[in-house]
Amino acid sequence: MTSHSGLLDSVDLVVVGAGIVGLAHAYAAVERGLSVAVVERDERAVGASVRNFGHGCVTGQDGLALDYALAARHSWLRLATEAGFWLREAGTVVVARAEDEYRVLAEFAGLRDGQVQLLDAAGVRERVSTGPDVVGGALLPLDLRVDPREAVHAVARYLAERGVRFYFSTSAALIEPGEVVTSRGRVRAAHVVLAVGHDVDRFFPTLAEDHGLRRCALHMLRVADPHGREVSSAVLTGLSMLRYGGFAVCPSLTEVRDRITRESPRLLELGLNLMFTQLPGGDLTIGDTHSYARTHAPYQAEDLDECVLAEIAQLLGVPTLTVRERWRGIYASAPEPFLVAAPAPGVRVASVTTGIGMTTAFGFAPAVLDDLLG
Repeated sequence: MTSHSGLLDSVDLVVVGAGIVGLAHAYAAVERGLSVAVVERDERAVGASVRNFGHGCVTGQDGLALDYALAARHSWLRLATEAGFWLREAGTVVVARAEDEYRVLAEFAGLRDGQVQLLDAAGVRERVSTGPDVVGGALLPLDLRVDPREAVHAVARYLAERGVRFYFSTSAALIEPGEVVTSRGRVRAAHVVLAVGHDVDRFFPTLAEDHGLRRCALHMLRVADPHGREVSSAVLTGLSMLRYGGFAVCPSLTEVRDRITRESPRLLELGLNLMFTQLPGGDLTIGDTHSYARTHAPYQAEDLDECVLAEIAQLLGVPTLTVRERWRGIYASAPEPFLVAAPAPGVRVASVTTGIGMTTAFGFAPAVLDDLLG
């Protein structure tokens, strides 16, 4: 075993974490001609970057997140071609199952010139098999889909081909100005980016506390498609409107929240974002509930999965669904949407803290490097 004191590598930038945020920083650095090493404790990315919907939810963002998402969209399109992974430019269908939800979409379309196409009920059903309660919807054509089980690993391979040195199964033990001490030895670097998502507190606990960092746990499932048809778009619902910042300025959103509070308060208690995407093989990724804590209990409550299954079955107009897999995702959560901090000279902590890492990372990372390198 290599001692901690041995020199493992020397580069311009070392990135700790090979999830999508870490890879985005490595990609942005390579584009600037820097030499890069990536240190990852597991033998491949297994966290939030692969436990998600693979949904680039561009249009649903607002403010800085929208700016990052639009920039990231260009990188995803380029990377899909150069790294050779599956990507669909099929947008997102937002299904409205109540008149107040459709009013939100109409208001949203008025605010986003050309980014929202309203659909009647027939237009929704042309794209998605749903139950009888659909009143209309909208298409968000800028949104993207990738297969998260493939895309993150494909990006890592592509970066390795471009000269990024990956040290998998290697834990970062200490981060200091000018170097990272790992379980395999020291990596010297003029600049360091810590991109470990919700695990910032493992390295800088006071910093994490000061920024209000918590862990958001999600219940998600993979189910057989009961209709056996291709669903090219991601699919969102009225509950999704309550979770994405882009809809927050729509006056009718208050009506949606008040109605759901009266009719189904349990769904709001669970933080349910009722949505699904289709994997390339045809199965659906469905979810997802949200709960917040600095440290979560290890027990996965069955009633949360039952709630997700029942609500998706109702959305699809079927009595039951066949479950293939279940899992719990965990991502960083904080009051600010993007955590950027400088705990030491030449070191940046970078974390997407709203569950939109796949959507924004490739726009977020260049901004972090502008600050770090500038």
